[in-house]
Amino acid sequence: MEAKTKELWVFIETNGDGTAKNVGLELLTPGKAMAAKQGGALTAVVIGHHTDAAITAAAQHGADKVIVVDGPEYEHYTTDAYAIALCTLVEQYGPTSMLIGATNNGRDLGPRVACRLKTGLTADCTALDIDEESGNVAWTRPAFGGNLMATILCPDHRPQIGTVRPGVFKKSAPVALRAEIIREKLHVPAEQIRTQLLKVIQEVAGALVDLESAEIIVSGGRGVGGPEGFEPIQALAKVLGATVGASRAAVDSGWIPHSHQVGQTGKTVGPKLYIACGISGAIQHLAGMSSSDVIVAINKDPDAPIFDIADYGVVGDLFQILPALTNEIKKARGQGCDN
Repeated sequence: MEAKTKELWVFIETNGDGTAKNVGLELLTPGKAMAAKQGGALTAVVIGHHTDAAITAAAQHGADKVIVVDGPEYEHYTTDAYAIALCTLVEQYGPTSMLIGATNNGRDLGPRVACRLKTGLTADCTALDIDEESGNVAWTRPAFGGNLMATILCPDHRPQIGTVRPGVFKKSAPVALRAEIIREKLHVPAEQIRTQLLKVIQEVAGALVDLESAEIIVSGGRGVGGPEGFEPIQALAKVLGATVGASRAAVDSGWIPHSHQVGQTGKTVGPKLYIACGISGAIQHLAGMSSSDVIVAINKDPDAPIFDIADYGVVGDLFQILPALTNEIKKARGQGCDN
């Protein structure tokens, strides 16, 4: 289809209570700069039920316009209802490009919408820009097993669509901005929704690992040597109030569940502090954590690639360094030391 406007859209995924998921708000940050380069407005698209909180958040984080589709059929995500609603909006307004968070739902919705609109989709992007020569979106994503980064252009079809990993970009600080709110009455008949949510089962507490919103992450890699090697990592994480992460090597070895994995085939994170313990720094892992504010690397190999991006590096045995560091933090907090 032809683009009718130069608008850049960001899909704001909502939770069951109508609040916005972080990834959509994060994407408003690069979206603002990209929309300016394209010469169009930054438009947030909110689909859900009781979405006032998500609408407010989208406006506070930089959207010029917010298009809202609200109804009981959108309370919980279904492929049919959301794809029908989003395709209808795109056909009506004709944006030139659209960003979707690469969540489980976003990875389902993006390809479905792209196929129906007969346009392309670049999946799991880790960087975004506007190509100065062509004016197209420059989508960057890992390729060839993560061994290189490819930049992809979609010159012939509109809208240009891409899914972007959570945690790649930072949310802007919320400010009191006034955005134009456009409410569209789009209701999808029940017979067009082929799936039905019967029950929501919460994950057990021990399996719930929220790496994407963690402010501090302590991760272990092949260098921890085995499942017992995560004990000092967990101890340090406990005193820091941090979340435990891991490299693919540690997960593939069965030392820790996949829910802890950071990297190309795991979670993309951007905490204030990332402590990498026994992680060499393969490009697949760096793709998932290089946007962290401060990176501390602990490794016995002084030539490990992780030191190339680390803000602070410690060359040594993590099994000596981590317990000492944990004890020093405990002493500073008056918690007492381990012998």
